[in-house]
Amino acid sequence: MKAMILAAGKGTRVRPITYTTPKPMISILQKPVMEFLVELLRQHGFDQIMVNVSHLAYEIESYFRDGQKFGVEIAYSFEGKIVDGNLIGEAVGSAGGMKRIQDFSPFFDDTFVVLCGDALIDLDLTEAVKWHRSKGSIATIITKTVPLEEVSSYGVVVTDDEGRVKAFQEKPAVEEALSTNINTGIYIFEPEILNYIPSGVEYDIGSQLFPKLVEVGAPFFAKPMEFEWVDIGKVPDYWRAIRGVLLGEIKNVQIPGREVFPGIYTGLNVAVNWDKVDITGPVYIGGMTKIEDGAKIVGPAMIAPNCWICSGATVENSIIFEWSRLGAGVRLVDKLVFGRYCIDKTGATIDVQEAALDWLITDARQAPPSQTPLEHQAIAELLEINAGDELKVKN
Repeated sequence: MKAMILAAGKGTRVRPITYTTPKPMISILQKPVMEFLVELLRQHGFDQIMVNVSHLAYEIESYFRDGQKFGVEIAYSFEGKIVDGNLIGEAVGSAGGMKRIQDFSPFFDDTFVVLCGDALIDLDLTEAVKWHRSKGSIATIITKTVPLEEVSSYGVVVTDDEGRVKAFQEKPAVEEALSTNINTGIYIFEPEILNYIPSGVEYDIGSQLFPKLVEVGAPFFAKPMEFEWVDIGKVPDYWRAIRGVLLGEIKNVQIPGREVFPGIYTGLNVAVNWDKVDITGPVYIGGMTKIEDGAKIVGPAMIAPNCWICSGATVENSIIFEWSRLGAGVRLVDKLVFGRYCIDKTGATIDVQEAALDWLITDARQAPPSQTPLEHQAIAELLEINAGDELKVKN
């Protein structure tokens, strides 16, 4: 069976992570979110997968290649051009990406599934396809019911009693919401859907294709289903996903490594003197990471491989990406560290290099920069850090 994963977006709401990592490759405890989707598709018999790529396409293509090691076949449709030897992404929209593949050579010749590449799901795709076919539907949206107070964060799908889609509401106010069923970015289509998509133009599934289906009265349905769905479309979403895995709230993702103490998991060859650090789980510490004596880590927290946490540093309820060195005595609470950026859980960020704060967070592969006591004092004042206080990231 055939499927498509939408992977061409720039992921602007998950910056700065997506400056160097395409959104489908963002890791959930060292495993790209798209890998979970490929595994799910394979489990339900979808073994021919087309992926549209654009932004940082090489990162996706070089990891998944032809799909052989994942037990499927994968091919890629690049959306963009080459300028001076560099790939420049020019995405053509989710529906435009489908049409581009079909115009190249008819690939979609039977019922197929389309998944957004930025969510963790454990949906019973077999049951969903069975329902779709029973309705004689040309297009089916899989929806999920959320509490009324949460509808303003999502696109709402309005249906009649038979499940036929009648209207959409994009992030409606709570008092204006006509439904609590939201669009999860999981779609089931028949090949005839391609007849509704123009060729050679940017075209979106949600904002253009679906309203057109409603307008012409096509057999277009929505199926509410109960399943685990963790969107990582924004930095706060990603934060909640990592916390959910560490706290055991997300069941379809296992914490990697081995459990050395209750709630404390490590990868290979972590350098730490357990008697001289203060670590409270749930915590994951990646392989070849060094934790110096006197450091404190309070979970839920994730420290990726090849990091270095210096003496006296505190990491609490935070996410530290690969190759990060945290300076001695630094206190990070509710922070995400990615390369030279430090972000709080709302997405507010500071570029530590631009602000001349290289003593705070550096690349663990190079010697940390030094600073005089006066420089340290000036930097501390800029960051609004006093002795023992947490780092406060300014908007």
